[in-house]
Amino acid sequence: MLKAAANSRPALWLVLVLPGLWIAWRWIATPQLYGYGHAIGDSGDWAAWLLMATLAVTPLRLMFRKQAWTIWLMRRRRDLGVASFAYALAHTVMYLIRKGSPEFAFAELSTPYILAGWIALALFLPLAITSNDFSVRRLKRSWKRLHRLVYPAAILAFLHWVWSAFDPTTAWIHVGILAAIEIVRVALQQRQRVT
Repeated sequence: MLKAAANSRPALWLVLVLPGLWIAWRWIATPQLYGYGHAIGDSGDWAAWLLMATLAVTPLRLMFRKQAWTIWLMRRRRDLGVASFAYALAHTVMYLIRKGSPEFAFAELSTPYILAGWIALALFLPLAITSNDFSVRRLKRSWKRLHRLVYPAAILAFLHWVWSAFDPTTAWIHVGILAAIEIVRVALQQRQRVT
């Protein structure tokens, strides 16, 4: 029964949705204590954490090839990526609602962290749309090329975080973790090509 739950996509999505439900409940139940600032910050954090988890799957798979849990992660990597996009989209929707009109939102496009966030979201959009079996079959080799957009999108998303944070220390720590993930991935892929 536990194995069936671990392999269940609905069960995984229930887990992935829980932080969003927690954010919504806290905002509705205690708007004075947990307002817009907390909600938009937490949704952005979850988008970043799930993005890092998605990007960590490849190096983990390369390091632990024969482990069942890395095979499970590879099969669920697209789900993690789509969940990251969903939290980023919720983050953006909250921002747009707060601004109240498209004119106010467009007026802030010249701000570097706002522009970086919008470009990151635009790059993530085709990745989220094509994160399904039909698109993988239809696009064939082009699918992998398209999904390499995740790397510039991730850089822009983390720049958005660093530039928008009141205290960028936490954001910089996460940038360091992201950089470590990517350095390990590139090193392992290079070693794989050599051997």
